[in-house]
Amino acid sequence: MSEMLKTLAQKLNIATTFSYNGGSKIVDVTDDMLKFFIENFGYKAKTDEDIRRSLERIEKKRWQRAMEAIYVVNGGKIEFDLVIKESEFEGDIEVCIAKEGEKEYSDIEVFFEVIDRRCEGKNTYVLLSAKINEELEPNYYELKVKTNKGQYSTVIAVAPNQCYSIDKKGKDRLFGFSLQLYSLKSRRNWGIGDFTDLSNFVEICARSGGDVIGLNPLNVLCHDYPESASPYNSVSRLFLNPIYIDVEKVPYYDEKDKDVNAISKAKSEEKINYTLVYNAKIKALKNIYERAKKDKGGEYFIEFEKFKKENGVELQRLALFQGISHEKFLLNEKVTKEWQKAYESALGSGVEKFEKEHKDEIDFFKFLQFEAVRQLKEVKKKIDNSNMVIGLYRDLPVGVSKNSAEVWGDKFLYVQESGAGAPPDNYFPTGQKWGLGAFNPFELKERCYKPFIKILRANMRYAGALRIDHVMGLARLYIIPDSGKSGTYIRYNEKDMMNILALESYLNKCMVVGECIGNVEGGFDKMLRDKNIYMLGVLWSERCGDGLTLKKPSEYEKKYFASIGTHDMPPLKAWWFGGEISMMKKLNLFTDEDAKNGYKWRESERKYLLKALDEEGVWPSDRKRQGDCLYGEGYPDGIEEATHAYMAKSNSEVFMIEPENMLHQESLQNLPGTDMEHPNWRTRQPVDMEDLENDIGYRRNIDIVRRYR
Repeated sequence: MSEMLKTLAQKLNIATTFSYNGGSKIVDVTDDMLKFFIENFGYKAKTDEDIRRSLERIEKKRWQRAMEAIYVVNGGKIEFDLVIKESEFEGDIEVCIAKEGEKEYSDIEVFFEVIDRRCEGKNTYVLLSAKINEELEPNYYELKVKTNKGQYSTVIAVAPNQCYSIDKKGKDRLFGFSLQLYSLKSRRNWGIGDFTDLSNFVEICARSGGDVIGLNPLNVLCHDYPESASPYNSVSRLFLNPIYIDVEKVPYYDEKDKDVNAISKAKSEEKINYTLVYNAKIKALKNIYERAKKDKGGEYFIEFEKFKKENGVELQRLALFQGISHEKFLLNEKVTKEWQKAYESALGSGVEKFEKEHKDEIDFFKFLQFEAVRQLKEVKKKIDNSNMVIGLYRDLPVGVSKNSAEVWGDKFLYVQESGAGAPPDNYFPTGQKWGLGAFNPFELKERCYKPFIKILRANMRYAGALRIDHVMGLARLYIIPDSGKSGTYIRYNEKDMMNILALESYLNKCMVVGECIGNVEGGFDKMLRDKNIYMLGVLWSERCGDGLTLKKPSEYEKKYFASIGTHDMPPLKAWWFGGEISMMKKLNLFTDEDAKNGYKWRESERKYLLKALDEEGVWPSDRKRQGDCLYGEGYPDGIEEATHAYMAKSNSEVFMIEPENMLHQESLQNLPGTDMEHPNWRTRQPVDMEDLENDIGYRRNIDIVRRYR
C-alpha cells in the first residue's frame, strides 16, 4: 500500500492494519478494501491523483464552514472552534445560548483566541478557539454566534464526566435475574412469555429480595417471518416486539378472539413455535383494533391518537416499512423488478401512493406499538411499587438488520453495501458476518448524533440500567463489504459517543453496562471505568494471570454485573457435559479433532471449577462433593448451589442469576455462529411461573444467594 493511500485511510478513520486473538494475529488491510471504504465515505481513491486531491479536500474541509454541526464537551471544559474571515474577527462577536427546544436565548461570555490562519483567494480566514467561561448543566444547547457580517449556529452537548449512578437505597450488593422474556412459561400465556408474565415475575423477584430483572432485547422483529427470532436482528431498535403483548389484557378483547387450537398446539411443542403464536396474536389484535376504531371517542382510542403524534416520523417509518414488507410477502413470486425499485427505500417512487392507499393497515402496525408500550408501562408501575433498586435492565443490540425500517427509511445514514461483523478468532476462524447496518460516522455527526440519541432514549425508557451489546462498537466497528468475507475496522469519534452515552444516561437516570467480550483494544476497559460504565463479570471469563485459574470472588471488580454465563453460553449442566461441543460437531462446525480437543479442554475446565468451589468452601452442607465427577462420571449433586454461592460472594455490586442454571436446564438459548440450523431463541423454562417459587431447585439456590447478598 502506498503511503498516500495509507494516510488517506487513516484520516478517514479506516484501519489499515489490525490485530486479533490477543494481538497474536495481525492483518494488513488490502488496498482494494481501503479504497472501497474511502469511496464509500465520498472520496476518490482509484489513482494517486485521486488520492492526492482527496487529501487536499480533507485538509480544506474545516475551513469551509464556520462551525461543526455539534460539539460534545464535558461540563468542566466547554470549548468549540469558529472559522471566520479575519475582517469579521476585528469587529464585535456576540454569543447567545438556549437549552434545546427553548425559544429564549441568553447572552454568554466567550473567550476567543486565534490558533490558525489560512488564505483562500483574496480572503484570509482565522480559526478561533472559543472557551465558555460559564458553567452549564448537562444538556443539549443551541448556540448562536453573531459577527459584523453573519450569524452562525451549532449544537453544544454538555455531558457529565460519568454515566448515571443509581441510589442503592442502603444496599451494598444487589442481585436479580437475567431473563429471556420469550422463555417464560406459564399456564396463562399463549405459548410465549409476555408482558403479564414479566409483571408477575417482578413480584417473584421482589419477594426473593432481588432488585433487577435483565431482559433480552425487546425490539420489533420481522412481521412476516416470525421464525426469524433473533432479538439481536431487529427491524427497528426504536420500538417493541408485539409478540410480547398479552392479548387478553388489551381493552376490547373478546374471548372469541382466542384461537384455542393454535395456542394449545403451540404450548404442547417442546420449542417455541413463533409462527403459530405470532399469527394467533395478530389475528386477535386485528379484531380488537376493529372494535377500538368504532369507539373513537373512547379514552383508549384518544390515547392511541396521542401516541401516534408523539412518535411521529419514526413510528410512521416503521409502520410504512412493515406495510410495504407485508405487501411484498403477499405478492411473493409476483414481485417484479419495477415493484422492487419503487419500494427499495423510503424515497422510492411508489411509497407516497402506498401510504395514501393503505392508511388503515399502517395504523394497525402503529396500534401494535401503542399497546406494547402501554403494557410495558404497566410493568414499570409494578416495579416502582415494589421499590426495586434498579428494576428493568434492558439490552441494546449493536446494530439493526440491514433489512430494517431504519436502514430502509434513511439509508444514507449507514455505510453503504456493507454490514457489521467480527474479525476471526479461535471460535470463528473466518470471522462473523452479522449483516447489521452500521452508522456512517461522518453522517452521524452531521446529524448531531440524533439517530444514536433516539435509540438510546427508546431503550433506556422504563429501565434502570441499559446493557450496550458489543460496547466496543462505540469506538470502532468491524465492517465487511457485502461482496466479501473479511473487512476492517472503522473508527467512530469515541469521545463524542461516550459523552453522548453519559449525557443520555444522566438525563434518563439509567445506569450503563458495557458488554466487553471479544477483540478489545488496550485501554478500552479503563475508559469504561472512567465513565462509570459497568462491565460484565462472567465466571468463565474471569481468570487469573495464568489465563486458567478462576478468579476468587474477592478478586471480582466492584463495578461488574457478574453472572455464571450469558445467553451465548450453555447453562451449567449443559456446559459440564459439553453440550455445545457436541452440537457444533453435529452441525459440522467442528471436526472430529476439534470436538476431541474441545472435550479435553472442558475436562480441564471442570477441574478448575471444582478446585475453585472447594477452595472457597461453598458446597452446601447437605450436598458435599462426592468424588471428582469428571467426564463420564455424572453430574455433581449440589454444583448449582455451590456455583451460585461462589458468584453471590463476589465483590461485584450486582449478581445476575440465570434461571436456567437453577433449574438444571440443558438446552442452549443460542449457539453463536448458527441461525436456523440450531433452534436458537426457542427454549422455554422447564417450570411454569406459577410453580417456580415452590420448585426445589429455585428455593435452594435463592436461599444460598440471599445468604451472601
